[in-house]
Amino acid sequence: MGVPGSSHGDTFHEWAQLPIPRAQFREELREQQILLFPECIPLPGVEKLLKTLKDASNINDDKIHMALASSTETPNFKMKTTNLDVKNMFNVFDANNRVLGDDPRLGKGRGKPAPDIFLLALKCINESLPSDQRPIEPQECLVFEDSVPGVEAGRRAKMRVVWVPHAALAAEYMGKERDVLSGRVGLVKIGDEHQLGEVDDGWGRSLTTLENFPYRDYGI
Repeated sequence: MGVPGSSHGDTFHEWAQLPIPRAQFREELREQQILLFPECIPLPGVEKLLKTLKDASNINDDKIHMALASSTETPNFKMKTTNLDVKNMFNVFDANNRVLGDDPRLGKGRGKPAPDIFLLALKCINESLPSDQRPIEPQECLVFEDSVPGVEAGRRAKMRVVWVPHAALAAEYMGKERDVLSGRVGLVKIGDEHQLGEVDDGWGRSLTTLENFPYRDYGI
């Protein structure tokens, strides 16, 4: 779901209506995570995208800066990056520019869809900039997300968002894409509705793949 601990929460279980107790589900889920997470590989186009952005500049010739803002908690992140190629791919993110779901700087209950994780990632980037360089503003940022709450978090942070959902998730939200891209699905209620985007405001976009990413559309 893109929300820390979401597979154990009420929202997920009310939707899934699983025929087994939650404790059994947690145990079986953990077994599958341990088995499958080390086999994670990047989605098509991701590796090339990251390599391109690492050395890219915008139309004003300002260097592109990147940060990782993931709801994945540290133990799971380590399992997902067991594969050496995947681990090396993440080296484009400076260690100080990585924010995971269990980062102590995130307040309790302030994971996605709250904007905090993206704003913290931006804060990390700005703290790494030379003293003579102006801070980057949220509206200058581009978020890549696969989850619906993640899109909402990006929109709440006042950042542009590219949503690249799994095919099954895209099918689940077919016909509701405009609400997803504006952050107005409300899968997890957190209030602060003023933070949400507007439908069709152009700040959210859905792609089926990150291959052949349209850099020029974003001034890159």
